[in-house]
Amino acid sequence: HNTKKFDHIRQEGKECTCRRCTKVYIYERSNGSTTIYCGGCRVSTRRDTIKKRAIEYKGGSCSICSYKKCQSALVFHHINPEEKEFGIGSNYNKSWEKIKNELDKCTLLCQNCHAELHEGLVAL
Repeated sequence: HNTKKFDHIRQEGKECTCRRCTKVYIYERSNGSTTIYCGGCRVSTRRDTIKKRAIEYKGGSCSICSYKKCQSALVFHHINPEEKEFGIGSNYNKSWEKIKNELDKCTLLCQNCHAELHEGLVAL
């Protein structure tokens, strides 16, 4: 019999070291960790992956100035705030389909253009 799929059960309570942040933690399946990565690093990795995918989905650069150097400097601006169901930046735990539906209501901007847009200095 193949018992590999049950390895996580035998390893509950095992002391592990996260390969990303080197934090030592006790593996518990219920807290989101794995035997390779701590729960915090798993969340960070998912957040980074989803943001990268969302940026690619929206064209990869600021829709005003075409900036694309730093992923952290790019934000999703809701064109019509009345249609906003949730903020993209704080809901990376949702399914890709739900995120994609919300992204369709947004435009990709760099932080500078986003601030200038809210000040009325630039328009979409």
